[in-house]
Amino acid sequence: MASPDTDELATVPSPAGSPEAEPAAGVVPQQQTEPLPTEPSAPEAQTVPQERVEPERLEPAAEEPTKPSKPGGRWWRGFTGSLAAGLTVLTIGVLVVAGIDLYTGAPGPGPVLLIGHPVAAALALLAQRVADRRNGVPAAGAGLAVVLFTASALTLFWLT
Repeated sequence: MASPDTDELATVPSPAGSPEAEPAAGVVPQQQTEPLPTEPSAPEAQTVPQERVEPERLEPAAEEPTKPSKPGGRWWRGFTGSLAAGLTVLTIGVLVVAGIDLYTGAPGPGPVLLIGHPVAAALALLAQRVADRRNGVPAAGAGLAVVLFTASALTLFWLT
């Protein structure tokens, strides 16, 4: 194999018995050269015991934690998050009951419940996502939307 910088060929020995290892007719094989004698070894360097040094611990500069704009904001987000999660669990329960009723042949929830619950839960979860990621008026509006989606689902599907 040629070197990329020069036109020299690489000097890699071929395994014995391979066709490339056999000398061609009329070509005299090169003599193996003896390895150069190594220099006499220097006296072993003696090691000196060193004292142990502990690494420095660099602490990041203490930053003041950001406080929510209103102290009630965390409570409101927790409340609306609980409503959205509860509506999602209720939706999963309705779908499981519908599956069991379909399997057993018993009358179950109608198509309005089977469509309305997942739609209300998805809208509530999307509104809660907005409420968790925004501050101020958009967060409050999204939280109010979660309350309205939950109240409308419970009113329309359970109190009729």
